[in-house]
Amino acid sequence: MTSAAESAPAVVPGAAAAERGPAWRTTWLLLAFMLVNFADKTVMGLAANPVMHDLGLTREQFGTASSAFFALFSLAALAGSFLTRTVRTSVLLLGMALLWSAAQLPMLIGAAGFGVLVVTRVLLGAAEGPASPVALHHLYGWFEQKDRTLPTAVLLAGAAAGVAIAAPTLGMVIDHWGWRWAFGVVGLVGLVWAAVWLRYGKEGPLAPPVGGRRTPEPVSAATGAVPGVPYRKLLLSGTWLAAALGSFAAYWTLSAGLTWSADYFQEVGGLSLRGASLLIMLSALSKGAAMLAHGALVQWSVKRAKAGLPPRLPWSSGVKTGLVMILAGVAMVGFAATDVLWLKIVLLLGPMAVTDIILTVAATAVSRISPADRRGVTLGALTCVFALAGVLAPLVMGRIVDAGTTVASGYFGAYVLMAGLVTTAGVAVTLFLRPERDARRLGTE
Repeated sequence: MTSAAESAPAVVPGAAAAERGPAWRTTWLLLAFMLVNFADKTVMGLAANPVMHDLGLTREQFGTASSAFFALFSLAALAGSFLTRTVRTSVLLLGMALLWSAAQLPMLIGAAGFGVLVVTRVLLGAAEGPASPVALHHLYGWFEQKDRTLPTAVLLAGAAAGVAIAAPTLGMVIDHWGWRWAFGVVGLVGLVWAAVWLRYGKEGPLAPPVGGRRTPEPVSAATGAVPGVPYRKLLLSGTWLAAALGSFAAYWTLSAGLTWSADYFQEVGGLSLRGASLLIMLSALSKGAAMLAHGALVQWSVKRAKAGLPPRLPWSSGVKTGLVMILAGVAMVGFAATDVLWLKIVLLLGPMAVTDIILTVAATAVSRISPADRRGVTLGALTCVFALAGVLAPLVMGRIVDAGTTVASGYFGAYVLMAGLVTTAGVAVTLFLRPERDARRLGTE
């Protein structure tokens, strides 16, 4: 482990390539980090019925406890990202994992009731808010810009894999040992991860300097450390704004799905709870597979470019990703309109699953335009914006469904709204997400 006071490792061109083994070991450790992250988010929904029964909660009270997770999430994402300028990311990641465990383990105490549940969910949200931007910032210390898409996809696929693994595993824990142990298990797994990270987690050769020894002039082209670019210019660039809107739309679909998919497939699709849970798991796996496939395709394109071969599609990443989002938006309208269950499933596991690709593209695009010493903050600001969808999507979708003349008509309106948001974001990404152009304009190439 490196301390916060230590300066960054010496940066030389090609350093990341020389550290390929440790770089991918770090990637897999951060994938496990994201798996635990989303298992923490999933446990509350899986334990909903026994929690309400044992603690005597109304649905309104349980909803309050669930929403408490996002009370400090966005602010913590931004605040934690600012800490990357003064504290090594390896230390921040360790601290977050320990806080996750501290937030989960109190629910093992039999006397822990509604008040403890709310407080621990607030603490958990505050600890997990900076998780994604800090993990990405740390990962980019190991990979040069041209090689970041695939490891980014691997890390962010941890969200989908976390849901897919946690749902059956924690369901079994609840069945055999009770809902309190579901919280306990994810807390203990967080401690195990922290112990492994304490042994193997370290900064990459491309990590920017932190603290009092910040380098006052450019370090090298490999790091992209170009001081003096105001945050205002970075955050008002077309690339950052398009990345934020696209990520917000993708996170809207993710949050709405985690909250309402089971109810939708039971009430509208006529499935049993077990059938709905299986479909949710398959949906999460298809999203993860789409992100990994996209990352592999981009890496393949990079190899073609190195070999002097022309690209298969000579379009920018913004155009290609924006068109994919527009396709996903159209598929959502078809999903909402059709009454044929098998067609719904095909659309859900096919074109709708590619929505989350923008999360990978947005992260790499924002890192492309950001000086290395400001990358953590710009990624944190990105998370701060799109995480607001985690608060809004479940509430808005629930109100639209309640306002419908029937449950089916309410869900139709909710999915059409979602489709409009994704399509609008796709158009913005197509037109404005240009990281190479904005990097040149900002002088951060």
